[in-house]
Amino acid sequence: IGILYERGTQRFDTIHRDAAARIARAAKAAGADRLVHMSALGASETSQSRYAWSKAAGETAVRDAYPNAVILRPSVVFGPHDNFFNLFAALARLSPVLPVFGCPPPSFKDGAIDIYGDGGGKFQPVYAGDVADALMKGVSDASTNGQTYELGGPTVYSYQALMNLILTATDRRCLLAPTPYFVASLQAFFLQFLPKPLLTPDQVTLLRSDNVVSGKTPTLADLGIAANSAEVILPTYLDKYQRGGR
Repeated sequence: IGILYERGTQRFDTIHRDAAARIARAAKAAGADRLVHMSALGASETSQSRYAWSKAAGETAVRDAYPNAVILRPSVVFGPHDNFFNLFAALARLSPVLPVFGCPPPSFKDGAIDIYGDGGGKFQPVYAGDVADALMKGVSDASTNGQTYELGGPTVYSYQALMNLILTATDRRCLLAPTPYFVASLQAFFLQFLPKPLLTPDQVTLLRSDNVVSGKTPTLADLGIAANSAEVILPTYLDKYQRGGR
């Protein structure tokens, strides 16, 4: 159970911390043999992002109630109904411009103007099927007791590279607009008031930190799972955004 933005009584701490704690206590009271808790990569109780903070607080609450719980921290999850690649593929169908968040101010490099830097923030998107396999390992394999796993795909991409992946899979052309964080913050201030916000100030805060595995925590490989690449999976469901559809 999770939310990407707050509305009314749907608050980050209520959903990600309190609800997770209630489920863990109920599982313990019922004598459940296994509990697998879905957190998020980048969860941290020192994060300035309320989303990331509440995810970390949820992990602590779950551990307090059910010490042997298995915790999974996926990066951006992609699959046929995801909320990331589908969103930008739909935007590419409507807009001639896609953003590249996290680019630095323009600078001169090798005698030319560099407007993208290293391509913005970094992500390690993970296929939903691989996350499902990790969940099943957590349910069935006792060696995962009390462990925390960071789930990332086989490749680390810049934001610019992800936008290019989308354009390739949808066979579309768009201008990739370098968008520094201060510009994204300004956009988010207004977009947060939409019924379903495209961007919020908290999400901009989250974007400031790369969403990649740390190398200090077990991963999909430690679960015996070979991660699928975005290049293989994305064309199987983003083709519906091509001109004329699939």
